Amino acid sequence: MSMNISSGSSAEPDVMIEMNMTPLIDVMLVLIIMLIITIPIQNHAVNLNMPTGTPPPQVTPPTVVNIDIDFDGTILWDGNVVANQALLEDRMRSVAAIPEQPEMHLRPNKLVAYKTVAGVMAAAQRLGVTKIGLVGNEQFVD
Repeated sequence: MSMNISSGSSAEPDVMIEMNMTPLIDVMLVLIIMLIITIPIQNHAVNLNMPTGTPPPQVTPPTVVNIDIDFDGTILWDGNVVANQALLEDRMRSVAAIPEQPEMHLRPNKLVAYKTVAGVMAAAQRLGVTKIGLVGNEQFVD
């Protein structure tokens, strides 16, 4: 059993092979903080055009067009079956051409596929219908 004892100042210190990681970690933390500070804040908002004042009282009740969508995707325009998408778009185009557009009340069935309702709403928006609303939403509360 032998023990290696150095004699004080005459021996040279051992060379360190490992890198000192503390300064590198400090630099990395500073860079992460700078990155967090410079990332822009993302707002998840929907821009709405809200009325600025109170509307004048209406003298006549507004004209209403009822669009019902049955459970199988059948579209009814004021109770009459619309044969195809082209006829629906023609009717929406004629509504959009009127200066004082009538209100369109969209009433989907609870069992209808979402893509059918979304297609009707997208067609209305694309054709310039501005007064459209969903009616009968209380059936979806379940």
